[in-house]
Amino acid sequence: MLVIVLIVDILICSWSEDEYVEHLITVLQILNDRELYAKFSKCEFWLRSVAFLGHIFSGEGIQIDPKKSEAVKSWTRPLSPSYIQSFLGLVSYYRIFVEGFYFIVLALMALTQKKVKFLWSEAYEKTFRDLKDKLTSAPILTLSEESYDFVVFCDASLIGFGCVFCNMVNS
Repeated sequence: MLVIVLIVDILICSWSEDEYVEHLITVLQILNDRELYAKFSKCEFWLRSVAFLGHIFSGEGIQIDPKKSEAVKSWTRPLSPSYIQSFLGLVSYYRIFVEGFYFIVLALMALTQKKVKFLWSEAYEKTFRDLKDKLTSAPILTLSEESYDFVVFCDASLIGFGCVFCNMVNS
């Protein structure tokens, strides 16, 4: 069973409808045992796909939420090191969708160094555009087989949060 809990959101992922019913009953029983309740009007059940943590999860796999793709696509050319850092922060969240991500962003990362003078060139522009293109046409990552466990690692602070969705293969 895969259950993701993030603050007040609970996401239940199952391989079949029968399995989903079992998982749903288990989750609702656990909530009830702890005197926690889900407001029915805010619940959605038996969804074939769901937007969660900037991704779309479905039976096909995982893909970047189109709203986030639009944010990447509309990002204008960086004018300062801090602007590059902001852009890299956004696109790094989706690095799993881009093969060789770190090799692509190395040049842009170098421009964020304090001892490096910020001079935007055609090479940086090409890297910036290529990265945007790769993220806005990213593939759907297929889900692993159910025989392996899935784990979500989360971390949060007063100014942000991050999560990693992992497949535990051979522990």
